[in-house]
Amino acid sequence: MTTRKRAAPRADRMARVQRIVVKIGSSSVAGVDTPLDMETIRRLVKEICHLRAAGVEVALVSSGAVAAGMGRLGLTERPRVTAELQAAAAVGQNLLVHTYENLFGRQGVPVGQVLLTAGDILDDRQRYVNLRNTFRQLFRYGVVPVINENDSVGVDELKRQLGDNDMLAAYVANLVQAQLLVILSDVEGLYRRYRDGHGEDLIHETTGGEDISGVEGRSAGRIAGRLTGRLGRGGMVTKVRAAELLMACGEMTVIAHARKHRLGDIVRGVNVGTLFLPHVRRMGSRKRWIAFASPTQGAVVVDDGAVAAIAKQGRSLLPAGVTACAGSFIAGDVVRIEDSRNRELGRGVCRYSVTELQRILGRSSPQVQGILGRPAVEVVHRDDLVLT
Repeated sequence: MTTRKRAAPRADRMARVQRIVVKIGSSSVAGVDTPLDMETIRRLVKEICHLRAAGVEVALVSSGAVAAGMGRLGLTERPRVTAELQAAAAVGQNLLVHTYENLFGRQGVPVGQVLLTAGDILDDRQRYVNLRNTFRQLFRYGVVPVINENDSVGVDELKRQLGDNDMLAAYVANLVQAQLLVILSDVEGLYRRYRDGHGEDLIHETTGGEDISGVEGRSAGRIAGRLTGRLGRGGMVTKVRAAELLMACGEMTVIAHARKHRLGDIVRGVNVGTLFLPHVRRMGSRKRWIAFASPTQGAVVVDDGAVAAIAKQGRSLLPAGVTACAGSFIAGDVVRIEDSRNRELGRGVCRYSVTELQRILGRSSPQVQGILGRPAVEVVHRDDLVLT
């Protein structure tokens, strides 16, 4: 697949951006001989302040707590034991946030520290809504949220459910409905090839497809970008996964180099890094939660007719189209919708419990009313259904 021909110049796309999430990686935050790379951090803070002065709301997801703690503690290799990681994070997080607070304070910009665990974003709808409201109020106050994983208490949980700060940044961008996620790292973007330690044929703009379909295998061969290093635990694979999540929500992502590229240039539409373009319309807040921020409690299997009705005609899922169900869910829980080969088609909020649904599989609406003693409703209404 060739890079997509632009439907609109990059500058025109960026002109519509009003809220962005910026993620900077550990390798870019950490210094060589000092815990932090102050030159890079100072420049980033100034660029964020300039964007804020221009009316753009910015949230900063900053890796580097463990790396900064390593520098302060004199460690040369990233700890492997959970307790050691948590200790390094506890030391480094204090240093990291204090640095951001001082630098933003010199520009007259308040910051707010937000430490997140996977449960804050993935496990509970009420916590998700509360967190979204917190971010909205921070933006109203003119605050720049500085976000990180709560590594000092949740290393194992976060590694299991999120992966690293690339995915955390994507979930935050999804939560606050940012139009742009900028991932700043030590790579200039996504390359098609990697030879003799150097990337070749930078992909400037893509909607996915073949451009990213082989990234996992290419990364394993050190082709898509540098893998997990001495300081971080991410790589190009997680960056592309983060971009894919935002593409599916209808938003843009740019992967760029923290030291070579400038945030202001990216937001002005200068052709640097790799721009991932969405291939769907922007998704509403509720559907974003259903698709990407809610744990599924079970699955319903549907027949071919229901597959066509859901995927091609945009209809709701009715009891008549359901052939099987599994899991332990009640009405209001999110379930996976699978075809006869158990391939996931989408996710949605189920209006029946698993015990009710097992009694009415394949039944028509009049039959459902006779069995349950109340009028039949959709298993999943189209307003509560997201194709994945």
